[in-house]
Amino acid sequence: MYSKFPVPFVEWKKENLKFVLCFFPLVGLFIGIMELIWWYLANYLGIGAFLTGCIGAAIPILITGGIHIDGFMDTEDALNSYGSKEKKLEILKDAHLGAFAVIRFGVYLLLYAGLYSELHKKEGIYLVAIGYILSRAWSAIGFVTLKTAKQTGMLYEFAASAEKKVVLVSNGCLIGLLGIVGVFVSCIAAVIIWIGLGVLFWDYKKRSYKEFGGITGDLAGHFLQRSELLVLLISTISLLNY
Repeated sequence: MYSKFPVPFVEWKKENLKFVLCFFPLVGLFIGIMELIWWYLANYLGIGAFLTGCIGAAIPILITGGIHIDGFMDTEDALNSYGSKEKKLEILKDAHLGAFAVIRFGVYLLLYAGLYSELHKKEGIYLVAIGYILSRAWSAIGFVTLKTAKQTGMLYEFAASAEKKVVLVSNGCLIGLLGIVGVFVSCIAAVIIWIGLGVLFWDYKKRSYKEFGGITGDLAGHFLQRSELLVLLISTISLLNY
């Protein structure tokens, strides 16, 4: 569901959804590995920064099938409507895209590709690879700790069916473990990333409650995409002069 990676079919029922969110970060691990392979291959072959950045930006979208980008675009449309909570929730359900979704997605891709093209240090790409796991671990924690905007939908089903303590502990431990790994990669950049993601999660909660009355699957996708861009931004800028 969260990637194009082929896996065995599992029946959609409550018993089978208990621990799904514990394994959500595995998708990020696979994306991170592919990004590392591409970065090293591009450097070995002497591929230009522009193409390196463009393909680096495309890899997560191709692997996930764009499911989180879809949430990002729907959320941008809803936020820029400046309507009531009910109006915003209606926009999230609308299958059609508005102008703001296209504009913001275009800006997102430009920023992502541009920042990726400036990743000249191996420490930077390792932190970015870790970021794909972190964004999903934080997202999973949001699923089981934050209030949902409605009592229906995919996110609500996952949240209602999940073993909340197990999901919280497993993803919390993963974030802590990756924090230790990140410090060994680049201490200053890792500390800034972990603080930045904590602040972004707080903003995700505050904005979701204020604008929508809680979180939805689209808002979770919006948070995940912003998390990945934040990690890339910090990894690139903090290591430019090293």
